[in-house]
Amino acid sequence: MLAFLGDFGPEVIAPVLVFAIPIIAIAGGITAGIVRTISRHRLIELAQRERIAMIERGLDPSKLPPLPLDTEFGVSTRWSAGDYARRRAQGLMIGGLVTLAVGISLSVMLHYIADEPGVWAVGLIPGAIGIALLISGVLVRPKGNGSSGAPPQVG
Repeated sequence: MLAFLGDFGPEVIAPVLVFAIPIIAIAGGITAGIVRTISRHRLIELAQRERIAMIERGLDPSKLPPLPLDTEFGVSTRWSAGDYARRRAQGLMIGGLVTLAVGISLSVMLHYIADEPGVWAVGLIPGAIGIALLISGVLVRPKGNGSSGAPPQVG
């Protein structure tokens, strides 16, 4: 059935495919980042050209919306210090929970499918990273309960 492959049997193709998936994902992520950066700069350039054209025609450019310098996908990225710290802490906590879950799942899976004893310990690596992310999320969490980073109200 695989005679047309010659020396490339499943024992050769499987490892290639295993390593091709993360390589393709990394290359895709880099490409998406480059395209996003180029698109963002192009949008800023077009907005600036529009303002220049309005000024040349003697129109008031203040009627236009602000330049898209601090927006990402149409949403403002300017946050107060408290909102930024809260968002950063939430991101660390979510990343920590996901990574810890991956570590625990990997340990359990390897415990049941591996023939060698102790292979389950491989899951301790992402598990430890998840715990470290959870700890850092707790450490950088802003103190107080205000939504804009204001000190908590006593009363």
